[in-house]
This record gives sequence, structure tokens and C-alpha cells, in this order.
Amino acid sequence: MSFKLMQYIEPDFTEKRFTEAPDAKLVRAPHAKAAPKGFHATSIFPEYFKIDGKWHLAEDSRMDAVPVWDGEKIRIVEFRNIKTDDLIVVGRSEDASEGIYVHDDCWLREEEKEEKNTFAFRQSRSRETSFTYDYENLIELLKYEKENGGYVVWVLGPACSFDVEARRVMGQIVEQGYCQALLAGNALATHDLEAAYLGTALGCDIKNQKLHPMGHYNHLDTINAINTYDSIPKFIEEEGIDNGIIYSCVKNNVPFVLNGSIRDDGPLPEVYEHTYEGQDTIRSHVRKATTVIGMATVLHTIAAGNMTPTYRVLKDGSKRPVYFYMVDTSEFAANKLGDRGSLAAKGIVTNVQDFMRNLSTGLNL
Repeated sequence: MSFKLMQYIEPDFTEKRFTEAPDAKLVRAPHAKAAPKGFHATSIFPEYFKIDGKWHLAEDSRMDAVPVWDGEKIRIVEFRNIKTDDLIVVGRSEDASEGIYVHDDCWLREEEKEEKNTFAFRQSRSRETSFTYDYENLIELLKYEKENGGYVVWVLGPACSFDVEARRVMGQIVEQGYCQALLAGNALATHDLEAAYLGTALGCDIKNQKLHPMGHYNHLDTINAINTYDSIPKFIEEEGIDNGIIYSCVKNNVPFVLNGSIRDDGPLPEVYEHTYEGQDTIRSHVRKATTVIGMATVLHTIAAGNMTPTYRVLKDGSKRPVYFYMVDTSEFAANKLGDRGSLAAKGIVTNVQDFMRNLSTGLNL
């Protein structure tokens, strides 16, 4: 099969509702980190704002942020980044009547050309769902992204490092150019490097899952060793580490962003201990993302999802969809981002090992 991007449907701004719409109301922020009353909050969809008679698309959007007019374009900023006297869009209608238009039905899909039934079985994403077609699409999407300069962001939970084959395949995904950035927490990096250093994850052998004697010390010994070198790359070099997910990132200059949490052990030197520094770093990659794949980490994936719009504006001004996948054994988790309202967000209910084996087969890794 040959992968094709969904086509963007531009709004027809010659329509009466657009030509007769008023300019969006702009009100200065009353205080740093505070928007005026009635502020507009952004969504994951393309949003247009009428300023001085012209409709402007917010090119770099995210959920639950605030549109600011800087005199030339609409910038989307988090509340914490609002500055006193910023010109903020006020208004909560989304149909152009207040100079704000949310373009939520903007993709031309093949399935829309087919007749739809009003009643049908098995339309949710569950254990009973057939995911073969989803795998085929995802594999072709990854090939497309690699060939066309896409930016694929992977969001990984620690379970991705517990199995020897899952680690191998993820390492190859990085090695072969199917990953441009990796987002995770302290645990994923710790257990992946523990596996490379001592052959275990949380003290259990990554091949046969047998507990090593005093294995509960292994992840702590790994953190301690890495902190002795002051950095993960130095640890990898000095200890002769030659396998794993983080090793592949370091070897291939693929950036990895590790965000801390209250319960972290250590943490590792590269872990962001300040939440907002980590969030800003995540968004620096999400701003470039064309595909995001989250595996076995609900909170990290939702965090990335809240920063990811359904569209990307390319350098030539054209628009393309941002594809989002969430892989988890829990139906709730896999469907969580689908509830964002985006048909580009797909849930796949399976475990990490089986998911990675399917990608390995399809990508010949």
C-alpha cells in the first residue's frame, strides 16, 4: 500500500459569515500570567482570528493556551508565559461571529466518500478490535515520514525497556531514522541503561525475567554509576555500553527529553527536575512533530498530546495532519487521546512487546 496524507480543506473566506464577521476583540493582559476575562482558550484544531480585516491562522497551536496578537501574527502561549499588556484575543464563540473560527472539520478522508451506516458494531477501540490495518497504516506512515523529512516523536514508558526484543526493536527504530526525538521519564532511561549495564530491568533478567540475587539494587547501582560520570553519554563511553534505546539515541544524535516526577530515584543527570523547563523542552519537539507515538505511559502521552495540535503548517505554507498513536494494554488509556476529538488520534490495545514485534516485521528491523 502507498501512504497518502489526508488533504487539508481550506476555509472559504469569501463566504458571508467570514466577510461580514467583525475583527476579533483584543484586550491587554491585566497582569503577568493572567488573561483578561472572557479570554479565548485554544483547542487542538486549526483556529483562525480576524485582525484588521484579515484572517490569520495560529500556526503553532496547542490545547488550553491563549492566543496573543504580536502585531504580525497570532502566537499561542501558555498562561505562565503571558506578559503584562500582551494583546489577547477575547471571545468564546467559534463560528466566526466574534472574529474567531475553529476549523474542526478540515481533513478530506477516503472513508467520507463511502456511505455510512447509522448503526454498526465494534466501532470503539478495544481488545476485540482488529488492528491489522492500523499496523499497516502506521508502518507505511513511518516509511513516508522517513522518506519525506517528517519528525516522529516517541513517548515511552519504562515497560518499553523490560523486554529484550522490545529494547532491540526500539533501538533499531532510532538507528534506522524512524525516531527524531524521544520523550520519557527517569524510569525509562534508568531501566534501559540498567539492562545494558547489568542485563536486568528492576532486577529481573530482560531475557528470562528471572530475578537476579540482590537485583533490587541494580537500578540504584546504575543510577549511582551514571551520576559518578555526571552524564549519560560519558557513562556509555566509559562503561562500554553498546545496546539499548538511550544508547541508540546518543550514538545517532537523537535528542531525548527526560522529565522528573515526585517519586524518581536519583534522578539521572539529564532529567529535568523543574516541571516547566521540561514542558518547554517537550514542546520544542512537539512544535516540529508530524507523528507522535506514545507507548505504555498514560501521563507522559497525555501531556505530550495536550501540546500537540492536529495539524502542522509546513515551510511552504501548506498544512498536513499530525498523526497520534497511543499504545497500551488498557482500553481506557488507549482511547484517552481519541477523546480529544481528533480522528488522527488512534488507540492500539496491546502490550509493548507485541507492538514492537509487529513493527519489526513490517519495517524489516
